[in-house]
Amino acid sequence: MATLAKIDLYDNAANWKGCEIASATEWHTYLTSVHIAELKQAVDLTIKQGLSIADIKQDYFPLPTLGIELKRIYDEVIHGRGFAVLHNMPVDEFGREEIIRAYIGLGIWLGEPVSQNHKGHIVGHVKDIGADPKNKLNRTYTTSAKQPYHTDSADMAALMCLKPPKSGGIFSISSIVAIYNEMQKTRPDLVEVLEQNYIFDRKGEIPEGKKATYEMPVFHRYKGRLLSMLDRNFIDAALEREDVPRLTPKQEKALDLFGEIAAREDFCINMQWQAGDIGLVHNHTTVHARTDYEDFDDFNLRRHLIRLWLSTNYGWELPPVFAERYGAIAQGQKRGGIIVPGMKLTCPLEAE
Repeated sequence: MATLAKIDLYDNAANWKGCEIASATEWHTYLTSVHIAELKQAVDLTIKQGLSIADIKQDYFPLPTLGIELKRIYDEVIHGRGFAVLHNMPVDEFGREEIIRAYIGLGIWLGEPVSQNHKGHIVGHVKDIGADPKNKLNRTYTTSAKQPYHTDSADMAALMCLKPPKSGGIFSISSIVAIYNEMQKTRPDLVEVLEQNYIFDRKGEIPEGKKATYEMPVFHRYKGRLLSMLDRNFIDAALEREDVPRLTPKQEKALDLFGEIAAREDFCINMQWQAGDIGLVHNHTTVHARTDYEDFDDFNLRRHLIRLWLSTNYGWELPPVFAERYGAIAQGQKRGGIIVPGMKLTCPLEAE
């Protein structure tokens, strides 16, 4: 094991443990009747103007008081603790198209929506549609299977609950900074392993000029900040390929320890989404996971979350290697998401 002579720890607002802040109130925001009225008026305005959902921009979606709250939340998510939760989104007071318009409108005050799959979906429906979780090419959000701690391919992710499951489906988040610091104290040799390349599969969603897999470290130290990019499912999918070398025992142990620390009761925060809850996470400083769940037989009653991937454009500077997954990474550019040849941005109203 490497010596502990040199330890590079990070101490900032994103360095938190669940046991310290799980019961805090400051990361909760409750939409008021005024906020909801503003959302409804803004939705009506986009309809009267004949805007498609994909064409909604912040200038077309005025939120005089809620917008102030969203700017505060943005700062907390991107430059503070790395997550926030909104409550009371009136999901039962809108039709499906209207609630998606409201959600997109809220989201564009936080960032610019990017595509979440090869179909160009700027709204992702997190719902079990019968996809086989054992098929490594399937995206886990289309199943009811457990999802390990991971980051998404965008600066910020937002999840809005339309319907909770019959049971299970617990959403969990952990601080990447706290995980890194714990590993640096106890197994710095494994931190070094996570700062070296792993091979990730693209699961068939291949940008123009790119290969079916790419190489990326899990931990990134860049310009005084710590970032991470991780999805074990995509690493495991790459291992299905004959030309991809097997993980070394130390590589496996490093990934396992990361996941073990993230799931520790003193590190994580667990949440059971209720209808109208919206969770926001900064993918560069937090990882999130989901337990498996039991759903209702009636497809219309099944657990249903709507997801946004948001490019913050003027958020953190990203390491050059992020271009392999994010495409453009320069400040001011739309970045992140899944971009493949011939793709057009779409906004489905139901899971598909």
